[in-house]
Amino acid sequence: MRPPAPLAPTFFGLLRSPSLYSIHLCDPVIAAGRFCAEMEEVVLQAGDAHDWVYKGEGAANLILSYTGSSPSMLGKVLRAKKILNDKAQPAPNCVVFSSSEQLLWGEIPELIESVKQDCLPQAYAQVMSQHLGADHVDGGVRARVSKEFLEIIGKNVLSSRPAWRVNASAIDTSADSALLISDHSLFSGKPSGTSCIAVEIKAKCGFLPSSEYISTENSIKKQVTRYKMHQHLKFHQGQISKISDYDPLDLFSGSKERIHTAIKSFFSTPQNNFRIFVNGSLGFGGMGGGADTIHPNETEKCLEDLSKVSGLQLSDFTELLSEAISKSGVLDKLLATQKLDDHDIEGAIHLYYDILSQPCLICKNITDAELLHKYSVLHSLSLDKSCKIVRDFLIAATAKDCSLMMCFRPRECETPGSVYDSVFLKSVNRNYDYKAYFVDLDVKPLDKMPHYFKLDQKIVHFYTKNGEAGRVPCDSPKGGGTSYDTKVQPQH
Repeated sequence: MRPPAPLAPTFFGLLRSPSLYSIHLCDPVIAAGRFCAEMEEVVLQAGDAHDWVYKGEGAANLILSYTGSSPSMLGKVLRAKKILNDKAQPAPNCVVFSSSEQLLWGEIPELIESVKQDCLPQAYAQVMSQHLGADHVDGGVRARVSKEFLEIIGKNVLSSRPAWRVNASAIDTSADSALLISDHSLFSGKPSGTSCIAVEIKAKCGFLPSSEYISTENSIKKQVTRYKMHQHLKFHQGQISKISDYDPLDLFSGSKERIHTAIKSFFSTPQNNFRIFVNGSLGFGGMGGGADTIHPNETEKCLEDLSKVSGLQLSDFTELLSEAISKSGVLDKLLATQKLDDHDIEGAIHLYYDILSQPCLICKNITDAELLHKYSVLHSLSLDKSCKIVRDFLIAATAKDCSLMMCFRPRECETPGSVYDSVFLKSVNRNYDYKAYFVDLDVKPLDKMPHYFKLDQKIVHFYTKNGEAGRVPCDSPKGGGTSYDTKVQPQH
């Protein structure tokens, strides 16, 4: 592999626009070209495959960590696209926009152009940065890859991947590029000599919906979080061995005590919601999958290792993470973005059919006159309004499914003008550098809307059917609505 050129700068400076979506560049092609920054004169070939190892994966991408010696690649990860083994399942990410998606996203011409240039993830990262903050989103650069490189990678990482992921998907060997981004479980630059600890949190939806389009029979959605209800369905289906104690409303509450409760719950049932990295290597949590289980001994070992590396006890670490979450305000931005979904899928699905110019399959099965009237009002909206509602729904869906990476290291000395924010940990009388980035900010395909609706109904119907008892109202959460401690007792 020839020495790579320096990474192209990100394009955040162009996002200071009075319009939420418009980026005000003279030529969308030029704009998309800047979004699609790539490492020139570099193609990762078969011989480079041994320098990349498995780090994790989501539904749409395989994450590879660099272990070689090239200065320009150090501290980087590669996001390689995946394809589903079951072609009948909806695609996990957008590759090509349908005519309806071009209509939906037409207000952002740079995004449409980016699809033609095969750099949609980079362009969409810029869209998300306007909601989540440019300082917390990394658009990355595109790296060319050969088919042989991807084929070897696919074989090399096979034994590291969770079995259920292997059964569900494989690396897309037809791709000619992958996304190169900073490894946000590390600090950039030369190692400082001190260890860094990073946390990955998949926070999920942090509020209770209040949409008027939620049917009466599904009103439980306004009282119990989607995450909690989905846990019960997953347990019934055998996808998880234990229902998580985690409540997203705690994490988003703004209350340090409740944030502590959320963090502590992650240690007993991390599933795919919580991982800890020590100097870039996974120290706690699964490789990405709801079926991951953590033995108590693993938790104890993690805490011992954490203490050895950082000198922090669990209470110190919990306080550090809680303080950084509060000070950074990143969860406030995430919650505001999630709340762009103000119609719920039960409202947005109707507008999906309008955008497709198809008869609404949902209204066809409704007999409730009052509900039909509400939905008829939705169907009378202008196309522009319908597109905005569905567009906001999909942006919110990305925000509900993304992960937050927070990385920490002791601040060695008070250096004026440090590029990193810091937080003071009173229990150890020390300042810590920290950085916060959102990852997995993939655009959600429009044609997944029916899937979202069906899954939503399945989750709610299962939870309702299997009963609930002992609901004890808690304090009204900052995330919105009222939280309940609900114990579900299956009916026999």
